[in-house]
Amino acid sequence: MNSRANQLKAFERLLDIMDDLREKCPWDKKQTMQSLRHLTIEETYELGDAILDNDLIEVKKELGDLLLHLVFYAKIGSETNDFDIADVCNEISEKLIHRHPHIYSDVVVADEEEVKQNWEKLKLKEGKKSVLEGVPKSLPALVKASRIQDKVKGVGFDWEEPQQVWDKVQEELQELQVEVAAGDQDKIEAEFGDVLFSMINYARFLKVNPEDALERTNKKFIKRFQYLESKAGEMGKPLMDMTLAEMDVFWEEAKKL
Repeated sequence: MNSRANQLKAFERLLDIMDDLREKCPWDKKQTMQSLRHLTIEETYELGDAILDNDLIEVKKELGDLLLHLVFYAKIGSETNDFDIADVCNEISEKLIHRHPHIYSDVVVADEEEVKQNWEKLKLKEGKKSVLEGVPKSLPALVKASRIQDKVKGVGFDWEEPQQVWDKVQEELQELQVEVAAGDQDKIEAEFGDVLFSMINYARFLKVNPEDALERTNKKFIKRFQYLESKAGEMGKPLMDMTLAEMDVFWEEAKKL
């Protein structure tokens, strides 16, 4: 691993390159925070994919792409005299020190859960009106539900036992079936949302990340379906011309693989 001196030198090199690009590259000169936003989101998802695949070479590359974006935003901020990279680093450092009194002060905590509870209490003392203010509005719904539940847990609003949560899942499923039988589409959607929300809650009690779990299933399905497509191609038969029974043979083969 690199020494701290080499790490700082590498970061300084990136800052110098960013200065050059902003001054000399036509594309980089045109960028704004608004134009970079969607690209940053894309890079974040690419990093997430690499992490799920446990591809550490790709993780390193994607971290670099994301770090470039962070440096880019700081460079733009410096051009308007609003903030620069030093301000960004100092602000997060101060926040971390303030939010970790068990490290930088004399506060004693028993475990990880107490750390999270103290974190949320400190945020409220900093002026936030709701523990849910920190949940971005633009998060995908599944991730947002998970973060909402995690946030309220931090202030003690939570179930006590996993069985209680599973009972709630069963209750919501029954309510969904009632609305399905009644045929009211709006109520079906509302109850379906309740089922998903309760399942995400149950995942938390099982210590399962629901986003990761679903993406794992997505990847598994894609792999199996593409196997099915390849076998159909070898037969010279379009999938739409195959019966479900024929397709199921290859699907079962894919599962065994």
